[in-house]
Amino acid sequence: MKPDDPLLKILVCPLDKGPLTLLPADDALYNPRLRRLYPVVDGIPQLLPSSGVRVSDDEHTRLLGRAEPEQKPRFEPPSGR
Repeated sequence: MKPDDPLLKILVCPLDKGPLTLLPADDALYNPRLRRLYPVVDGIPQLLPSSGVRVSDDEHTRLLGRAEPEQKPRFEPPSGR
């Protein structure tokens, strides 16, 4: 997968339905909210819940540093009423 792949705009995590961050160097998609890493095999994202691997705090920091600049996750605080 490439950062400009239109598929990235519609792919979501199978667990929380939130956006994923592309990590091209790792051939993976990453959900920083749940800290789950999903492999991309032969260009095909493996997005079954059982395909995701939970990562450690150190690995989480490393993965965020490797994300493409336009793919870095932006966390928005929940709006309170």
